[in-house]
Amino acid sequence: MRRVKFGKLFTHRKIDESIIREHLALERTKLANERTLLSYTQAAMYFLLGGLALIQLKEYQEMHYIGYLALVISVLFLTIGIWRFIVLKNKMKDLLKGKIESSAEEEEEPGNN
Repeated sequence: MRRVKFGKLFTHRKIDESIIREHLALERTKLANERTLLSYTQAAMYFLLGGLALIQLKEYQEMHYIGYLALVISVLFLTIGIWRFIVLKNKMKDLLKGKIESSAEEEEEPGNN
């Protein structure tokens, strides 16, 4: 273990680097999941705006069906994005519960070396 300096507000203490790496990896995964949700939302908004713009064109009546299709795609993108976000969030919760339970079991049973 190494000493890690957190700044003047914190005292020096020994921290297991593997725990820090694991925690940071989980935080990166959470942030990536949030970025993915925002990307789906952004794409949905673009389809929504494009669909509304195509529907409002009075000169091109034959383009209205493309506008309605864009609105449906917008709803699909938003639904899929939210669904994927929730699924991954629940998988991460289950993973953390499994790690906590497995680490508790390892502590109960002394090393099998």
